[in-house]
Amino acid sequence: MSKLVALCKRRGIVFQSSEIYGGVGSTFDYGPPGVEMKNNIARLWWQDMTFRHENIVGLDSAVILHPRVWETSGHVKKFHEEFIECRNCKKRFKSEDLFSIAKESFIRYIDAHLHKKPIQPKDMIITGEFLNRYINELDNELSQHPGELSDSFIDNIVNTFVDTIVRNLKHVTCPNCNETGFLTDPRNFQLMFKSNIGVVEDESNLIFFRPETAQGMYVDYRIVQESSRLKVPFGIAQIGKAFRIEITPGNFIFRTREFEQMEMQFFVRPGETSEWLQYWKEQRWNWYLSMGASPDKLRWAQHPQDKLPHYAREAWDVEYEFPFGWSELEGVHDRGEYDLKAHQEASGKDMTYFDDEQKARYIPHIVETSAGLNRTMLMLLCDAYREDVQAGESRVYLALDPKVAPVKAAIFPLVKKDGLAEIARAVADDLRGRWPVFYDAQGSIGRRYRRQDEIGTPYAFTIDYQTKDDGTVTVRWRDTLEQERIGKDRIGDFLIEKFGRL
Repeated sequence: MSKLVALCKRRGIVFQSSEIYGGVGSTFDYGPPGVEMKNNIARLWWQDMTFRHENIVGLDSAVILHPRVWETSGHVKKFHEEFIECRNCKKRFKSEDLFSIAKESFIRYIDAHLHKKPIQPKDMIITGEFLNRYINELDNELSQHPGELSDSFIDNIVNTFVDTIVRNLKHVTCPNCNETGFLTDPRNFQLMFKSNIGVVEDESNLIFFRPETAQGMYVDYRIVQESSRLKVPFGIAQIGKAFRIEITPGNFIFRTREFEQMEMQFFVRPGETSEWLQYWKEQRWNWYLSMGASPDKLRWAQHPQDKLPHYAREAWDVEYEFPFGWSELEGVHDRGEYDLKAHQEASGKDMTYFDDEQKARYIPHIVETSAGLNRTMLMLLCDAYREDVQAGESRVYLALDPKVAPVKAAIFPLVKKDGLAEIARAVADDLRGRWPVFYDAQGSIGRRYRRQDEIGTPYAFTIDYQTKDDGTVTVRWRDTLEQERIGKDRIGDFLIEKFGRL
């Protein structure tokens, strides 16, 4: 990750926002290559959703919605996180994450004790004083029942430990600074940004920045359905910014306080959510493969029933194996009638739909696909990062699928003299407008190749002295470094063959 972050800054892909003032925690700016790549991903998602499906239409709802929207959706009461802070190093942890670390540490300690193996002090974040009571329980059980302890006994003692540690954080060592006795009690934290929409700051004009784009599609669903004359099943798609006060932001652009979502809400007949859930799982999986993602680094993970979001009846995540571990890219959820029913009850507005085929009126059920644009971009960057050595020289490049590469072709004159620059400039001008191309005449040809490799440009065309003789140019492939010559008047056709028109 550190190498990728350095590359992104060096080439102006993504970098810390407001850096000249020390930056703002977990906010990032996207430079010229970054914004092109992000726009490419958004455009491909939009095409896949709205161009390919005649029953899915687009929406751009406001960032600021009526505060009752968030009360009705459950966000005001339920969109909270518990966090624990170390008073020594000021590091914050989600409570569930810290308790999970403590649990894993405890299990390692039990295993080491039972099998008489040495335990590494760095692996333990629980004080020996606190552990002794559990070790005594283990030894007593072993004395009464020689041999292996039952799984149920081990599970029970682990669960008892986790329940007890919540009230005994003074015995837990901070995983960040390794100091004991500095962890605060768990505290609740509202994850939505608050502001005021009037000249006087009081509760009467309190508003929230949206933490998701979905609610705008729910409150507008009847207007969109009627104006577009849509029949169930149909979908509403939206790409937009959302904001969350993340307790533990990090891993570059994976978890940030300002981010972009690509969400589609699919409205279906009651009783048909299961088949549509399977359909959209397949569609979304195939979309990531079409973007060039490695299939062996993707997987589905189902939310257990006791961990479901408050709105969901069934939930699945597409996960990717990032350098920091498996993490969510996109959620596909069966939301049932939860959202529309809640807004109907709170607003008094009719959210039902009359089905001509069934001659019945009902509240549609919803299957949601919710992807992170920034996370998708990070996934593709991680997946494409390469290091190799060619002719004794190390090289870093991004093996991006041409569809998402920020620049499709680089145009180089071998040298700036003897009319080569003028020919190269004419070639670049001819291609520009059809594809994003980059003209560069500065530095050695090898250095220019390397600069384009690092932002993932798939093809480079070099105009040299032979071009003046026979009208051919050298094409260089980014990934293989292979080269061939084609006529300069065929460059446009060459690019169309490789990735079509934009």
